[in-house]
Amino acid sequence: MNVQFKKGVLDLCVLSMLKDSDQYGYELANTLSALIQISDGTVYPILRKLATDGMVTTYLQESQSGPPRKYYKLTGLGRKTLTALLEEWLTFTRSVNQIVGGDGK
Repeated sequence: MNVQFKKGVLDLCVLSMLKDSDQYGYELANTLSALIQISDGTVYPILRKLATDGMVTTYLQESQSGPPRKYYKLTGLGRKTLTALLEEWLTFTRSVNQIVGGDGK
């Protein structure tokens, strides 16, 4: 998949993955890398940026299989941002689908 396509939607993907439950970094990275073929290391700078921007908070939780894990939790600002990004994404993809025919051709 085109790298530019991926770059434009990673924040939206990460925020969406945190919408219903907190997740730890490796879990997020593993899921994203499997679904949209990015390297695991791509996710961590995004998580740091989202935390710096106040869209996610972090906390440590003990793990039964190793050291404590850093979990990421969506904040109120993160939820508002997710809603706005999702609206923009849906508008954008509808427009692109109209231009390219919308039927995959």
